[in-house]
Amino acid sequence: MDLLAELRHRKILAIIRADSPERAVACVDTLVEAGITALEISLTTPGALEAIAVARAAHNPTILIGAGTVLTPTQADEVAAAGATFVVTPAITQGAHRAVDLGLPLLCGALTPTEVVAALDLGATAIKIFPAKVHGPSYLRELAAPLPHAPLIAVGGVDAASAPEYLAAGAVAVGVGSPLLGDAGTGGSLEALADRAATFRTTLTL
Repeated sequence: MDLLAELRHRKILAIIRADSPERAVACVDTLVEAGITALEISLTTPGALEAIAVARAAHNPTILIGAGTVLTPTQADEVAAAGATFVVTPAITQGAHRAVDLGLPLLCGALTPTEVVAALDLGATAIKIFPAKVHGPSYLRELAAPLPHAPLIAVGGVDAASAPEYLAAGAVAVGVGSPLLGDAGTGGSLEALADRAATFRTTLTL
């Protein structure tokens, strides 16, 4: 599976943080039903490993289910065992190094040009520009000028209005957390989550 090609096609990576594994899985199920098929379950979710394993078993391999906020080598080993399709980190962590050693596709967090190059040299599949909102879409355009080979994913404060702007600036995809999830991860309406997913998909003409 070519993760980068899939992200270019799907355009949206849903970032799920919830207060329980059951709620995380419910959010995954709702989003998949709504047509968002690349998803990251953050390890900040209690029982995240259980949620990854359950979600992975419940959906066919075309549904991309990764693990986010992977900081340590042990966490990388654990998410691999749980069946994560890919690993996401907030920075160049020891967990990022271990993911590469394991052969797991890595979306590695970075912000500066130096960090982007270091993440690519490490073997990252794509670079998660985080927090993207700090500098906005124009920053990705500036990064892409000297680094046109760097696949960039905008993450952090990306909403339905700004998502197309990041893609137009050269991002291969956008990672969307709270503007999409809202309060669904903590007991909020799953129907409203589905509606927000539809808005994102309409905005990006998916």
